[in-house]
Amino acid sequence: MLSFGKKKKPEIDLEQHELLEYAHKRIKQKKKVFSHFVVFLIGSVFLILANKVLNYGEVYDWSIWIVLAWAFFLVLHVFNVFVTHKFMGQNWERHQRERLVALQKKRIDEIQKEIETDFPLSKINKKKDQ
Repeated sequence: MLSFGKKKKPEIDLEQHELLEYAHKRIKQKKKVFSHFVVFLIGSVFLILANKVLNYGEVYDWSIWIVLAWAFFLVLHVFNVFVTHKFMGQNWERHQRERLVALQKKRIDEIQKEIETDFPLSKINKKKDQ
C-alpha cells in the first residue's frame, strides 16, 4: 500500500551511531593528511623555484631548510594520524573514560560514607522530633 506521509527514517542504535561518527572522524583526519601532503608538494616546488630559478636568495640555499622543516611537520602529522591513533584510538579513549568514571564514582561513594558517618540521618531526625 502506498503511504504519502512522512518517510520513516531507519533507526540507528547508539553503537552504530558511534561507529559512524568514528568512521567520519577518521576519514576527515586522513583527508587532511593527504591535502597537507599535496600542499607540501606544491609549496616545496614553489620554494625551490623561487630560490633557484628566480635567483631570490641565490647566495644561500634557504629553500632546502624550509622544505626540511615542513617535511618534519608533515611526518609528525602522518605519524599522529596513522601510528599514534592505533595506540590511542577510540578503544583507548573509551577505556580512559570508563576508568575516570569509575574513579569518580569511587570518590563520590567515599564522600557519601564520610558524610553519613559524620552526620547520620537518624540523629538529625531525632532532633527534629523533639
